[in-house]
Amino acid sequence: PTRVRVGLVTAEGEVRHRVEAPTRRDAGAVGVLDQIADLVRAVRAHLPQPDEVAVGVAVPGPVNPQTGVVRFAPNLPGWKDLPVREALADRLHMEVRVGNDANLAALGEHRFGAGRGFRHFLYVTVSTGVGGGIIVDDRLLLGAHGYAAEIGHHTVLENGPRCACGNIGCLEALASGTAIAREARVAVASGQATRLREMCGGDIWRLDAAMVVQAAAAGDAVAAGILEQAGHYLGVGLLNLIHIFNPERIVLGGGVMRAGEWITRPMWAVLRSRVHPGYLEGLDIVPPARGDNAGLLGAAVLALEA
Repeated sequence: PTRVRVGLVTAEGEVRHRVEAPTRRDAGAVGVLDQIADLVRAVRAHLPQPDEVAVGVAVPGPVNPQTGVVRFAPNLPGWKDLPVREALADRLHMEVRVGNDANLAALGEHRFGAGRGFRHFLYVTVSTGVGGGIIVDDRLLLGAHGYAAEIGHHTVLENGPRCACGNIGCLEALASGTAIAREARVAVASGQATRLREMCGGDIWRLDAAMVVQAAAAGDAVAAGILEQAGHYLGVGLLNLIHIFNPERIVLGGGVMRAGEWITRPMWAVLRSRVHPGYLEGLDIVPPARGDNAGLLGAAVLALEA
């Protein structure tokens, strides 16, 4: 939600004339909607037939895809019960469709990326938080109100740490970059022998997941243990999803996954030891193919359907 990205996308998934800008968060909901509309107009000007176009919008929060109302967007002030579809349609005089950003990233990878050709597919991103989307029988799983597939907020440790969502023991509270940084701060504050103390200059609030990976690579046992724990709980989360949805492929991305085997080794240890026989047959776990364009492409799928 820190940037607004708008692109002209063809029916074949080619992104043209992409523009982006820092989100005008301080301008409130109306200011951000005006900003989105301005960027859409700028991109639309590149079309030879500008009337033959629709707009898909990916928003960071629960959204009802039928009404286009965003229930709330925790990182955007004033985005509560906001009728985004209606507001943008009024500004642009165009057909507008709205969906959750993680769900639409899953849709983008499914239609144009690493999930293409798979009827049962999971998209999971592990970054500052944990998000994703679920494709079942070639269709995006939305649920009764469009709020399905909050992958980061299913409970994997009943009495675990409190999550930013207010719940306890969520996958996001245990395996995200935020969780890794929290455990690093706890380690330094409790006096454990770790080079993380020197890396942050004694200011524990400077610690982030990238520092933990750097310390682990330099042989720091405390940092390695923190990553081991995060990878373990990521494995538990995926274990649950595999048993519930029986996917053919999982696309697993996000900044935390750049830690490589520090995360994937304990993750696979859980999967290989705990997944019931048969569920891993034919299943592969791969990185995303479309990067930060995945959400843009998913939004384009909504526009194409419109």
